[in-house]
Formats: sequence, structure tokens, C-alpha cells
Amino acid sequence: MLTPIELIRATVDAMAARGYGRVVNITSSSVKAPIDILGLSNGARSGLTGFVAGVARTHLARNVTLNNLLPGAFDTDRLRGTLDASARKLQQPLDEVAARRRAAIPAGRFGTADEFGAACAFLCSVHAGYITGQNLLIDGGAYPGTF
Repeated sequence: MLTPIELIRATVDAMAARGYGRVVNITSSSVKAPIDILGLSNGARSGLTGFVAGVARTHLARNVTLNNLLPGAFDTDRLRGTLDASARKLQQPLDEVAARRRAAIPAGRFGTADEFGAACAFLCSVHAGYITGQNLLIDGGAYPGTF
């Protein structure tokens, strides 16, 4: 939480002076649905989200936006490592553990790097100039809530 806040504080005024800037924080879907075993991480990510919500509106008139991406399960080395550790702990085949995790996602699969990159690129583009202080949840429909 502290490092992204300091980076934002160190750069946002210069972006505003130039008349253009984009900040996209990569946090986690746990901002919307905290994960019980990640207490400190949940708190830090929520703190960053609150900071962004406050700062984002102060620079929009000078074409600077600040938003957050909240990814769910994406096909990454970290996810593969977590699935592997779960499989070993449960003494079950990795493919079965991964299949259960995919089945819990309405999309029926993990997100791809290309999908994540496209969402981030959109928030960084001129097309997202009217979007600020938002949390874009990209989780294949896993979050069950409305808001």
C-alpha cells in the first residue's frame, strides 16, 4: 500500500502539469470479497483503494485518471504454484484441483494475460478519460455481488 501511494504522490502533479496521465494499480478481487487467510493483504489493498478514490477526483479536470484493476484467477505462475501447493497438501492430482477451481468461476476458466493487458490498456487509453477512481473487477464472473 505505501509504495504505490508514494509513487502516485511523486508523479501525479507532474502528470497534471503535462495535461495527461494514467495510473492503474493492480490490486485484487479481495478488495471486493476479502480472502480469510489474507488479512493484512486485504487491509492494505483496501487502504490503497480508499486513497485512490480520494485522490482520483482532484486531478481529472487536467486529464489524469487513477483506477484499480481487481483481478481474480488468472493463468499465472503464482496461480500455478498455489494450485500445485494445494494439490500436494490435499494429496490430489493437480489437474483435479485446477478443475475444481475453474468450475467455481462462471467463465469456466482462468483469465489470460492478453485479457488482463487489454483491460489495463483500455484504462490507460484516451478512451477511458471519463473513468476515474474506479475498481474494475476482472474475475470471469466469480464475484457473486451486485456492487
